[in-house]
Amino acid sequence: MNIFSRWREGLSRTSKASFGQIVTLLGQSEITEETWDDLEALLIQADLGVETTTSILEELKRLTQTEGWIRSEQLSSSLKTELRSRLISPPEISFSNKPTVILVVGVNGSGKTTTIAKLSSKFTGEGRKVLLGAADTFRAAAVDQLQVWGDRLSVKVIAGAPESDPGAVAFNAIQAGIANEVDVVMVDTAGRLHTRFNLMEELKKVNRVVGKAMPDAPHHVWLVLDATTGQNALHQARSFKDAVNVSGVILTKLDSSARGGMAFAIQHELNLPILFAGLGEKPEDLTPFDPDAFVDGILTTK
Repeated sequence: MNIFSRWREGLSRTSKASFGQIVTLLGQSEITEETWDDLEALLIQADLGVETTTSILEELKRLTQTEGWIRSEQLSSSLKTELRSRLISPPEISFSNKPTVILVVGVNGSGKTTTIAKLSSKFTGEGRKVLLGAADTFRAAAVDQLQVWGDRLSVKVIAGAPESDPGAVAFNAIQAGIANEVDVVMVDTAGRLHTRFNLMEELKKVNRVVGKAMPDAPHHVWLVLDATTGQNALHQARSFKDAVNVSGVILTKLDSSARGGMAFAIQHELNLPILFAGLGEKPEDLTPFDPDAFVDGILTTK
């Protein structure tokens, strides 16, 4: 229950906004064409995306016909089931390689560097030895921020000179990780707009260099997405997945978003698991994604 309580609290904005209106809509009334129109509008407003919304409505309409439902409240449990069925349970994170190299990517302002710090806190708390690579060399504040976190967590940070080659920093970080026999090397890359071709090409280069530093690396490529950006996050995810074969998503600022429905769109259209979600600012608020608790949290009206 503690897990569900944390998710309910973290998702209060989402549940009070679009999804709260859905719960109210599916109160006590007859199912009419207006019910379907209103439900469609609210699901899209909640950022589920047109494809996901359409597939959910088609299934609910099919059930309504086969089950002979006439009251909208009869749709509630089926909607919950449909939403849950569209979320992938996150796979267990493999640390079989030593070091396990994790490339962390995302756009500016997504909370990437802070997320790396929270992950470092989590992994060191599990007894793993962590090393960080500050490959965001074009934003001096990002390197400083990562080094401050490194000092706080007693985690070594490999950095280069300002505006130095990010690929070289990533290479050096992995080499240092091998030499120091660490368990995890996380490489922070420069935040970039997914629409900027040259910056995405540079990210591909960093990815290739990581592979030269250690065979089969990176072992994980995690995309950090700001949940408050809504459907734009879907376009970001698609671009990054195409560029560097993203293997999982971390949703930040989920507690600040009123439109958490984009989680369904990401998984429905891109088949990417959500690994972690940010439900607050403290390190422990970056929690493994729990599909059951997520659905329960967004559909809670209290």
